[in-house]
Amino acid sequence: MSATDDDARRRPLLAYKNEEFLDSDDARPLRILAEYLEPMHAFQRANIRDTIVFFGSARLAADGPLGRYYRDAQELARIITLWSKALPSHAHRYVICTGGGGGIMEAANRGASEARGRTIGLNIGLPHEQRPNPYLTRELTFEFHYFFMRKLWFAYLARALVVFPGGFGTLDEMTEILTLAQTRKLKRRIPVVLYGEEYWREIINFEALVRHGMISPEDLSLVRFADEPQAALALLQAGIAAEPETEMPAFAHSSMPPEKGA
Repeated sequence: MSATDDDARRRPLLAYKNEEFLDSDDARPLRILAEYLEPMHAFQRANIRDTIVFFGSARLAADGPLGRYYRDAQELARIITLWSKALPSHAHRYVICTGGGGGIMEAANRGASEARGRTIGLNIGLPHEQRPNPYLTRELTFEFHYFFMRKLWFAYLARALVVFPGGFGTLDEMTEILTLAQTRKLKRRIPVVLYGEEYWREIINFEALVRHGMISPEDLSLVRFADEPQAALALLQAGIAAEPETEMPAFAHSSMPPEKGA
């Protein structure tokens, strides 16, 4: 072994190449930052500004008891992508974005892929492994460890949201967006379409929330219902058209509004 090789072995690793350190508790802020910067870098390179996000259960299959929801998500994502591709724009507009797994997520990515559009998957590592579905655009597929960073990227580029029937995860993701809208932490309104009115009115009694004073009557305007892909598309188009265009996405206000008299 040469003296040069021996010297190289003795030299400490650079911090950003030290895997033991990067996996430690002390480096947690670096891992969080990486889950913010990596998607940002990829979206900028791909010239993606706006997404339409699909939420819904990973347990719904095309041939299952509620298979129509899978097929409707697939069709809705397909016609959204065709509409988006026909728009005059230098950017990739209204790209379908999901959590990257199976069920409704797979259906939406599949529909967008069938329309030859790019499609985004924000996958999450879980104890029971959630595998990315095969319809994702490779360079727009990401693996997250932190739920909150994944949810930030759902919201950051979103121009609209479609929520299909789902369980705890779907409810969590949906109410996150509704809370941001209700508290005016979004600089642009995100139309929210709940797909499957009968399901959603059984799961969430929106009117009861108003009756008990938990939300305001005007908060009911934050959601719309649809039961057919074409109807959902029309609601999304109308909601998006009602908002002014912005050069860059704006997830949240960076400062509090000034106090009266300040």
